[in-house]
Amino acid sequence: MAKNQPTKGQVRIIAGQWRSRRLPIHDLEGLRPTTDRIRETLFNWLAGDLAGARVLDCFGGSGALCLESLSRYASYAKVFELQTSAAQQLTQNLNTLKCDPTMAEVIKGDTLTLLTVEPSESFDIVYIDPPFRKNLAEKTITLLTQHHWLKNNAHIYVETESELADLCVPENWLLQKEKKAGQVIYRLYQYQP
Repeated sequence: MAKNQPTKGQVRIIAGQWRSRRLPIHDLEGLRPTTDRIRETLFNWLAGDLAGARVLDCFGGSGALCLESLSRYASYAKVFELQTSAAQQLTQNLNTLKCDPTMAEVIKGDTLTLLTVEPSESFDIVYIDPPFRKNLAEKTITLLTQHHWLKNNAHIYVETESELADLCVPENWLLQKEKKAGQVIYRLYQYQP
């Protein structure tokens, strides 16, 4: 293998129409796929809200969160990913799964820039799982609210490094669930304007 060429790992889909499928992911700097255990907890939290939901994954990475959502019958997923090879791999994985192209869109670009444009339709579920220690979570939270990305009663999942215990969120984001696992703290909020 050529020097500096990313190696490939795998991500496994836990449940739904693509259950147990394993898909390749690149081993890239800052790429930290949400563990199976955390994903299982998250999707138990969201169980009654996924079918038919419009999903936004602000930091696609491995694509684990959006793929799991689509596998569990979300109607649409939009994914932002900064790294070209990760965005290409995610597009390839969607093609491998024969996902209807109208149901998923991977956009290569900087999340903080992409969120400054108001969407044509807002989202039911939003995932914020940025690379750690880059001060991205709170900036993302601000932009989602400012530019109307959230439907009323939308669920917002935020996964950060555990030392970010005091996360600044708007008053109308009600904390539903919170857990800590090792170096990770993860929370589920509901937007109630």
